[in-house]
Amino acid sequence: MKKLIIGILAHVDAGKTTLAESLLYTCGTIRKAGRVDHGDAFLDNGDMERKRGITIFSKQARIRWKDVDITLLDTPGHVDFSAEMERTLQVLDAAIFVIDGSDGVQGDVYTLWRLLKRYEVPVFLFVNKMDQPGTERDKILAELQGKLDGNIVTVENIMAQDESGEDREQELEHAAMCSEVLMEEYLETGALQPESIAFTVAQRKLFPCFFGSALRQEGIEKLLDGLSFYLPEPEYSQEFGARVYKIGRDTSGNRLTYLKVTGGTLRVKMMIGNEKSGAGEEIWEEKADQLRLYNGGSYETADSVPAGEVCAVTGLTKTFAGQGLGYECENLAPVLEPVLTYRLSFPPDVDPVTALGKLRQLEEEEPQLHVLWQEEKREIHMQVMGQVQMEILKNILWERFGLEAEFDAGSIVYKETLVEPVEGIGHFEPLRHYAEVHLLLEPGERGSGLQFASLCSEDMLDRNWQRLILTHLEEKRHVGVLTGSEITDLRILLIAGKAHTKHTEGGDFRQATYRAIRQGLRSGKSILLEPWFSYRLEVPTENLGRAMSDITRMNGRFDPPVTEGNNSVLMGSVPVATMRDYAREVASYTKGHGRLSCSLQGYEPCHNPEEVMAQTDYDPEADTANPTGSVFCSHGAGFQVPWDQVSEYAHVESGWVPDSEENTESGDDALQGMPAVNRRQGAVRQTGGGTERIISQEEIEEIFRRTYGKGAEDPHRFRRYHTSSGSRSNYTESPADSMRTPKTKAGPQEKPEEYLLVDGYNIIFAWPELRELAQINLDSARDKLMDILCNYQGYQGCRLILVYDAYKVKGNPGSVMRYHNIEVVYTKEAETADQYIERTTHELGAKPQKYRVTVATSDALEQMIIWGNGAVRMSALGLKAAVESAGAEYFNS
Repeated sequence: MKKLIIGILAHVDAGKTTLAESLLYTCGTIRKAGRVDHGDAFLDNGDMERKRGITIFSKQARIRWKDVDITLLDTPGHVDFSAEMERTLQVLDAAIFVIDGSDGVQGDVYTLWRLLKRYEVPVFLFVNKMDQPGTERDKILAELQGKLDGNIVTVENIMAQDESGEDREQELEHAAMCSEVLMEEYLETGALQPESIAFTVAQRKLFPCFFGSALRQEGIEKLLDGLSFYLPEPEYSQEFGARVYKIGRDTSGNRLTYLKVTGGTLRVKMMIGNEKSGAGEEIWEEKADQLRLYNGGSYETADSVPAGEVCAVTGLTKTFAGQGLGYECENLAPVLEPVLTYRLSFPPDVDPVTALGKLRQLEEEEPQLHVLWQEEKREIHMQVMGQVQMEILKNILWERFGLEAEFDAGSIVYKETLVEPVEGIGHFEPLRHYAEVHLLLEPGERGSGLQFASLCSEDMLDRNWQRLILTHLEEKRHVGVLTGSEITDLRILLIAGKAHTKHTEGGDFRQATYRAIRQGLRSGKSILLEPWFSYRLEVPTENLGRAMSDITRMNGRFDPPVTEGNNSVLMGSVPVATMRDYAREVASYTKGHGRLSCSLQGYEPCHNPEEVMAQTDYDPEADTANPTGSVFCSHGAGFQVPWDQVSEYAHVESGWVPDSEENTESGDDALQGMPAVNRRQGAVRQTGGGTERIISQEEIEEIFRRTYGKGAEDPHRFRRYHTSSGSRSNYTESPADSMRTPKTKAGPQEKPEEYLLVDGYNIIFAWPELRELAQINLDSARDKLMDILCNYQGYQGCRLILVYDAYKVKGNPGSVMRYHNIEVVYTKEAETADQYIERTTHELGAKPQKYRVTVATSDALEQMIIWGNGAVRMSALGLKAAVESAGAEYFNS
């Protein structure tokens, strides 16, 4: 029996809940399809949902269609609850995207489509309300293909194997054009097998589209057949793993962790934890007390839940949405986030501290609320998506906790970052306490969030202390020094520290870490960031001039306008602060004929920073909760040292020198390959400069045997098949054959052999030409780089090894191939290109008289390790310059 987890997504009022009811009714789960306007929908079972007629919380139902068991996840459609919808995308095998046939592509459809692409979810489209006058099937399909994706095709006639005629042939041709595999099959056989289409759908190269009316039960069976025919059953690991997508509470107040089992089997009373995903945070393990399989508002308990199913678990107290458990080694950060913050006010008899504890429970269920407590004013601030969410929160606070609350006028959520690297030093040494922390704060690319790692040697600071510092870095939302806003887009590296054998306690490093960040921000050059919308504005052509003038007035940007019939379309970006109420203006001056859709694009430099800072009137020295200075000890008493004098009192030297070459080239390229994390995310690699990076001699020898060959006694042993497009080609020469050199006695006159190791994906995403090509076709970008380096090697004469990550490929043993005059290495499962290069440079660097190693990468963390191994570092831009100067004609071809 095939098992699938399918989510239903739509913009508001597209008929998503009605479709869910129709699916449940058609599959026999319910005897009568409920209706939103009647308040009897099976999945919208909450009082507030029935009163308002909207979905607020994601729900699940279990249905069976023919030979497929489907767990249906209904998600909110209103933009104010889009964060709840986004969390479910992490666990879906596919999504049903509901489009309103009477409205077409509008509003939040673009945002939802981008999110589905970001989470790589296969999509089935269902165009609803086709029973309404004015809906034209061909016109809607053309709009979907033009505005969303050209590979959206109908497959209803293909499914009916006994069908024939022009419509079926047309569908087959359109489907075949979606991928080379389908095209080859169609040209050879004149037909397409369901398995081939399913494979293409799973790759997101084909998006089946169905038409019907959920209210009238039209097109429902065809949609269910499409899900059955055109989705392969996912494969799962035997090792236990799970992905948390939601935290909730039942009517009795029990905490529920909603998760999908992604490997193995989850059993009652089983111990599960975050050992793989908890790098830099507390490692925990807890018992799964009860496993619940929900179906609407009711549930049944289970003794075990196999991979591929979702359930709710009681007994877990430290989970959070997006967390990986078991073998899942990555925590996922959300894309959508609120851009408005509000202050909550309570009646005089309500203690704000008591209310704060209740709000923390809501924050567990809705992490994007970002509940903030301002101690000096005894105020609570929350970030929300919009007015509807505020009304719902007020109802929840009253019904669940008996708290009456109001929201003040909202303000924009600003953020802060740095424009250049800086060292931050924090020291905490009151009597009988001691800790010192040195952090390197580097600016990252926009949207990268905060990233944490350690470059500190264990000879300087014990590994346990280093892990504790990383925990303190992640446990708090650190604020900047311009407006007191949260900091972002920074890579924070631990580069030095010191502890006392007798007096250091855990809390000492918390104080030193916090102060190091603040001292670094105070010492560096900060900038203010504000949220920007990506917008699509459609107005009658006679109103185009007014629209362009308004966008310019709002400090926005727009692309050249596009004419669509009698309307013109403007697309671009604009600050959220200036466009907050513009939708009303559009409706007014276009007399209701204009359409404005906005989605959060990200954070960019603020257009009016001086004005915002003047309004905020933030004094970083007066913020006693976030001190910028440090505490040192003299004559048995502690004393305060201001931020600008801390470096003079510091007890250790980090060795970091500002404005040097190795520190200035750490911008966007240096961040390539390191994932952004939120405040609770722990999917960040930790490294140390001491014994942690040393591997066993046996492991090194095994890597070199795999890479360079064992010896001349078996020349064919290390030859491998080079596969392309799924077909087996001729033998290719291995590095064992090409890199073997005659044995000679080394003498003083012998030059070291030159090696160049290239981190493939780092270079691809660092060179603009290759990065643009990779967005279209990653295979083409890889091939292009290989050709460029072949030509470059011909000029240089060095031994060139190009390394690509393949660590996410399940069961991948790794491979080495000879490509013309260079060696191309694809790493094995769980081995990154960084790890491969580090080990290789460590081994070769141990024999500097024989080998001279250069590594091409702009990963700053990798560069530090390379230097420690005695290799020479070449940045991505440095390699590009070298290639251009060598006259490589491939580069500009």
